[in-house]
Amino acid sequence: QVNLVESGGGSVQAGGSLRLSCAVSARAWNSYPVGWFRQAPGKERSFVAVISRGTTMTLYADSVKGRFTISRDFDKNSVDLQMNNLQVDDSAVYYCARSRLSGTPTRPGQYDSWGQGTQVTVSS
Repeated sequence: QVNLVESGGGSVQAGGSLRLSCAVSARAWNSYPVGWFRQAPGKERSFVAVISRGTTMTLYADSVKGRFTISRDFDKNSVDLQMNNLQVDDSAVYYCARSRLSGTPTRPGQYDSWGQGTQVTVSS
């Protein structure tokens, strides 16, 4: 059984930064890809970033490339998302999720375990 808990959301002005954390409670937590997705009101859940098993590969949505960084914290058993230069369009509920597939899956249907989400609000 896998339990994922997000934290670190909040409100920030455009240009600011936030760091989200996804605590993964599972055996061999480092053996699976973990992704971040986001969902704004009235929109579908969309891919943000993913890190493969271990730290071999990372992949980002074009809209966040160069601004967001995904990483594993081996002391906390977590997958973190550092978000810099936040824009109003980044406002959404952010979810982390675990996939049983290899590589860097990017579709929500490729993930079998999800956290409850954390709200990020960016104001102009």
